[in-house]
Amino acid sequence: MLLSFAALAPNAHAQSTPPVFGFDDVSALARALAGKPHEPASPAKALPATLQALNYDQTRDIRFRPAQARWRNEALPFELMFFHLGGYHQAPVTVEEIGPRQVVPVPYRSQLFDFGRNRLQPQAWGDIGFAGWRAHYAVNRPDYKDEVIAFLGASYFRAVGKGQQYGLSARGLAVDTVGGRGEEFPRFTRFWVQRPGPRDTALTAYALLDSPRVTGAYRFDIRPGVTTTVDVRMRLFLRQPVATLGIAPLTSMFVSGENQPHPEDYRPEVHDSDGLQVALATPDGQPGEWLWRPLRRPNSVQVNAFQATRLHGFGLMQRDRQFASYEDPEARYERRPSVWVEPLGQWGPGRVELVQLPAPDETHDNIVAYWVPQAMPAVGQPVDFAYRLHWEAEKTHLPPAGWARQTRLGRGWAPLPEGETQYVVDFTGAALDGLPASARVEAVASVGAGGELLEQHAFRNEPGGAWRMTLRVRRTHPTQPVELRAFLRRGGDALTETWTTQLPTP
Repeated sequence: MLLSFAALAPNAHAQSTPPVFGFDDVSALARALAGKPHEPASPAKALPATLQALNYDQTRDIRFRPAQARWRNEALPFELMFFHLGGYHQAPVTVEEIGPRQVVPVPYRSQLFDFGRNRLQPQAWGDIGFAGWRAHYAVNRPDYKDEVIAFLGASYFRAVGKGQQYGLSARGLAVDTVGGRGEEFPRFTRFWVQRPGPRDTALTAYALLDSPRVTGAYRFDIRPGVTTTVDVRMRLFLRQPVATLGIAPLTSMFVSGENQPHPEDYRPEVHDSDGLQVALATPDGQPGEWLWRPLRRPNSVQVNAFQATRLHGFGLMQRDRQFASYEDPEARYERRPSVWVEPLGQWGPGRVELVQLPAPDETHDNIVAYWVPQAMPAVGQPVDFAYRLHWEAEKTHLPPAGWARQTRLGRGWAPLPEGETQYVVDFTGAALDGLPASARVEAVASVGAGGELLEQHAFRNEPGGAWRMTLRVRRTHPTQPVELRAFLRRGGDALTETWTTQLPTP
């Protein structure tokens, strides 16, 4: 049932009075919810059987009518549209609008949707709720409002900036993705969206999160642009202990790339993201080491952790922006955004965790990255985090000196002896671009237990306009995971980020 919170504001007429609804109100709901047993969503009670039975294509054929967009008739800078329940999306969410004087529900009406070729009888359904919602804003040209962010399914949401196309997703929270009693997927069950003013360039929304072991309150400040930013404020309450909380989780897809070509696919690369980027900070907040981890599609689950006393940021990035790298005029992977997570405030010590999963094809998200705090909160005690998500393309967060432009794996003209692996990595960036080919640049590499470094070279790759590093390594253990780290150095100065990978197992 939808509740109105207008009574929370004693007087909404004066500018100095508090808003009718805000983060503290959602926090109070989350705290109260955490003190009760979890009630799983039961779509069978609310969703008609005909909707539950729809397949993927039939659900996609139900489309929102743009002329029915909320706020369109008032010519406000943002518009809201909604997703219909059915198929894979059977748990409803409720949406309310925060106005200047009261909070009003946004009811479901079948007239909002075009049901396409589906033979359905929506007149008898009543208010069944929505599967999710999306916001539109004129980010590409002034006479058309583009879809800039969408919340659909569990706690997933995606955003785009100017000229971008949807790719990876963010999530509200990851719970026990690795370890513990098994992963659970918290849901955003209720949303409140602030009605924008006629000149607003940002949209604010609140959400209530719920799962068997965690509840939470969220605030999203969405600013579309060349880079679209989403400021996230969250407060969590544990119902039960958990092994890991994944803060600011990102979910992406990697099937093939320069370091793992697909022998049967005409497309050179297929991925929404090609690497994990992590920026560490020193304990006093000064810039620290930058790490780059090219992604892979492993044969079995692969989990890696990157420890940090203090985190400057992390993200799943799409560095390769050339159409020729993908040759897919429909998917346009070169337009998929990178997402950089910028902590707001002190997060304390912890680790960035990267989970890579096997996947049969590009329809499956198989990459997850998130921050795990070193200490888990006590049951019932609130814990707060705040961060900014940058959905970016050309103007990306990159290391200030040099970075890996591409990573290739494999032999050249001569076969490699059994057990040996060769990497070819090209670096570019401000610290490298002005160096002459005669500069004394060296590759500094280290191999973890289970492997042996055989060769390391660095030289100017004149045709490619970059500095190339080649590494040849050999396994000394047949199955042990082997970590490899390397960077370019001139004298005592590091010229690049630290490139790191794990040797693929046979």
